[in-house]
Amino acid sequence: MDFSSIYGVSHKPFLTLFLLFLLPLHSHSHNSTTSAQINSNSILVALLDSHYTELAELVEKALLLQQLEDAVGNHNITIFAPRNQALERDLDPEFKRFLLEPRNLRSLQTLLMSHILPTRIASHHWPAADLLHRTLSDHHLHLASKPSGQRTVDSAEILRADDVLRPDGVIHGIERLIVPRSVQEDFNRRRNLAAISAVLPEGAPEVDPRTHRLKKPAPVPAGAPPVLPIYDALAPGPFIAPAPAPGPGGPKHHFNGERQVKDFIHTLLHYGGYNEMADILVNLTSLATEMGRLVSEGYVLTVLAPNDEAMAKLTTDQLSEPGAPEQIMYYHIIPEYQTEESMYNAVRRFGKVSYDTLRLPHKVLAQESDGSVKFGHGDSSAYLFDPDIYTDGRISVQGIDGVLIPPEEEEEERTRRISPLVKVAAPKPRRGKLMEVACSMFGSFGQVCQ
Repeated sequence: MDFSSIYGVSHKPFLTLFLLFLLPLHSHSHNSTTSAQINSNSILVALLDSHYTELAELVEKALLLQQLEDAVGNHNITIFAPRNQALERDLDPEFKRFLLEPRNLRSLQTLLMSHILPTRIASHHWPAADLLHRTLSDHHLHLASKPSGQRTVDSAEILRADDVLRPDGVIHGIERLIVPRSVQEDFNRRRNLAAISAVLPEGAPEVDPRTHRLKKPAPVPAGAPPVLPIYDALAPGPFIAPAPAPGPGGPKHHFNGERQVKDFIHTLLHYGGYNEMADILVNLTSLATEMGRLVSEGYVLTVLAPNDEAMAKLTTDQLSEPGAPEQIMYYHIIPEYQTEESMYNAVRRFGKVSYDTLRLPHKVLAQESDGSVKFGHGDSSAYLFDPDIYTDGRISVQGIDGVLIPPEEEEEERTRRISPLVKVAAPKPRRGKLMEVACSMFGSFGQVCQ
């Protein structure tokens, strides 16, 4: 078949018009099956354009727009929107900080979805008797009416009924934020981590200087720092064993290190731009397991996490040697708990600060530069790019824009890369001195050496 004759109008105009008529029908049917279209008159568009700016901003930060679009495509919804003052001024600052931390994304999503019902309840449909309604977060809201006629949702009063009306939903303005019990429990669990860190001082147990081990195992109270240095608790690296072994673990774990490490790995993935770092910690090495064991034993860690753009600059030679990924990551882990504020205050006060790393004996240098914290030397330096990605009192993750390399290794790499290969010519073979003396002696007797 000649396709030019089909698309050429001058040859067969009737067939061309028939194809042009079928094309929009096919595209329309395809789009309708893939996803529901949200028009400009939707309740979601009205929410984003309404005066409930604080709630709209939280919905965007919680990554809920796609989920809400799917919900609106299936049924009408009712949104109970707290006024801006309730979210901006009346909310506990510590609780608001908890909600905005990337690692608590699920708690924020649960909180917001608890304000949305998968049905339309306008003011004239408000139940006369007390009634429970299931929300999009599978929690239940208690809808009631007082004798005075005031409508309430749980403990919040309806201030502006039917504030925004659209064909697919309605928005009621309420006086305060509704906090589900599960979110409150998550917040209390995070906050109570600080309550177990204060312990009574006790005498230090004796440590054998030859083995760096305790002579007599002493009970360690909850929250007390470990007796042994973190370097003695580290698992043997690949230069000792064929594969990294998990760190020490015991039955007296005062902290759930595995859960905290899993939390910060999920935070890196949700935050975006640190997938390579998470992949090395979980898949390429067993450092995630080892860090979990260390935190369970009471150690604290600060991770300087290079972003994906910085990790992409690593060469194959730098990662191909046995144990190279572990050594690179060890140089990015500080056995202290540092935040962006504490490190910046330190470099502002002292100029330059050297932090110990898990890669002995190398230290990482930090200094103030351009209003931020700069780590490392020369070409391998990196700036504090994304501060406080994850902070829970035991693990601190700080995003940096480069991969740090110890200055000694950087100098060796530069020398090896710059210095040319010099070919040394082999000397011509010649007879030894002893052979020359022997030939002279035989020559005196009339013999000649060949």
